[in-house]
Amino acid sequence: MADWIEAGSKAPEFTLLTHEGKKLKLSSLRGSPVVLYFYPKDDTPGCTKEACGFRDAKATLAKHGAVVLGVSPDTPASHESFRAKYKLPFTLLCDPDHVVAEKYGAWREKNMYGKKSMGIARSTFIIDAAGTVVKVFKAVKVDGHADQVLAALAP
Repeated sequence: MADWIEAGSKAPEFTLLTHEGKKLKLSSLRGSPVVLYFYPKDDTPGCTKEACGFRDAKATLAKHGAVVLGVSPDTPASHESFRAKYKLPFTLLCDPDHVVAEKYGAWREKNMYGKKSMGIARSTFIIDAAGTVVKVFKAVKVDGHADQVLAALAP
């Protein structure tokens, strides 16, 4: 289990498949701030609420020039269905082998009802236009999270 990437670190580079089945490379977004958020599974209550929070904050995120990327182990087809169902206006990335989640420290041991397993820890990383992590939200609580992100993006 990798340590969390901390604020001040260079954001680990990656290339992942999008919901459209195309490859997206993080470095291709240099010049814009990136809100990179990791979530466990498409179309589950908490993940839906979190995604819809970012959807509803679209105009304010755009004022900051921020690009939102959601990452989970789901397939492109699952992501596409999730995006369409909730009209999500941002890119969802597929990390089926949790390689990128591990790089950021978001692949963690979870304990549910005494049963331990590995999985995605809901977390968000704000990456500045130069590719440096400037804010890390660990163990995110969904309610109000989009507002926390917007506050962190404000100058």
